[in-house]
Amino acid sequence: MNFPNPFRPGAGHPPPYLAGRATEIREFGRLLTQPVILANLVLTGLRGVGKTVLLEGSLKPLARSKGWLWTGNEISEAINVSEERLAQRLITDLSVITSQFVVDRTVMQGMGYLPQREELPITFDHRLMEGLYRSTPGLVSDKIKAVLEATWEVVKHSDAKGIILAYDEAQNLADRAEKDQYPLSLLLDVFQSVQKKGIPIMLVLTGLPTLFPKLVDARTFAERMFKVITLDKLDQSERREAIQRPIMVNQCPVSFTQPAVDEIADRSGGYPYFIQYICYQMFEAYLGPLDGAPDPGITVAHIARKLDSDFFAGRWNSVTDRQRDLLLIIAMLERPDEEFTIQEVVGASKEKGGKPFGPSQVSQMLVALSERGLVFKNRHGKYSFAVPMMAAFIKRQVEEDLG
Repeated sequence: MNFPNPFRPGAGHPPPYLAGRATEIREFGRLLTQPVILANLVLTGLRGVGKTVLLEGSLKPLARSKGWLWTGNEISEAINVSEERLAQRLITDLSVITSQFVVDRTVMQGMGYLPQREELPITFDHRLMEGLYRSTPGLVSDKIKAVLEATWEVVKHSDAKGIILAYDEAQNLADRAEKDQYPLSLLLDVFQSVQKKGIPIMLVLTGLPTLFPKLVDARTFAERMFKVITLDKLDQSERREAIQRPIMVNQCPVSFTQPAVDEIADRSGGYPYFIQYICYQMFEAYLGPLDGAPDPGITVAHIARKLDSDFFAGRWNSVTDRQRDLLLIIAMLERPDEEFTIQEVVGASKEKGGKPFGPSQVSQMLVALSERGLVFKNRHGKYSFAVPMMAAFIKRQVEEDLG
């Protein structure tokens, strides 16, 4: 049957219907009405909860509809190499939206910079911005402040209400004291400085739950500088909407039975990516691959096992046997999907029997697991799984090994 699959489980791909994020969108809408930027945005949550989708599919269009210019990128760990790398990232991203603006020579002279160009008109493109950056004396922070201030000096004569720089995967930002490089602190210092001058350039950062604690560790004033919106899993009614609305809107020739909808809602855990994945795979089975016939015998349970293989197995296979023992103990806690402490893990390991874990051993192993992206530590010294529904996967793996 030649009918397009209505579901999209790709990383960051907008779903056919965005369920359950109206409150978060309204919160961001309020930030856009600030006469002076007092609060920037941190959008955080576990992987698979829909941060990138919300950022690109809802927040970006909303900001543009309200008259804001929007630019940004995904933060890679390469940016942490130096403050200069961060500066070049900001200049490159800003130039995307400013290269359309014509600059008067007298305006540039007023900024203390005269571009060496005879041609007219002069646009505020990457070359001009880079020249301003290089010619400004002082530290990297002084140079970036000059660029941001000049950017608004050029843009403010348009209809734009302000500028938003949005960065995804921002948990990758980090200072490197051992190299005397502080790109994260630099970013916070620069934006606080220009916003104190009343310049409407807003920072939007999206990332894992480790993001906000890192910001506050870098600069304590970051706690007052950001509005934190944490995306959680969808509730039962929102899960059903995410499953059923795409089918209705696209007038699909097949649909899920109510028991199937309930089971998808349950097995997905309410995480939007898992809903998209399971529904997509189910539709592929129902409609039939290009080189084969439909297989209506495929169940949600079959697809859930495929999700284990595609999403969880790679992370599980990357850890040592002893780390697996520790993860199993965590998975067997009373509420493993919530926060846990080192003391709780140590106590549970003693009750389990076998070779128990000591506090220092648990602490060291949790650090290693954090580096692998399996757990994270919050500001209060407690830990959580960084991967949604990881505890349930671990239990299934152990049951299969025993079975």
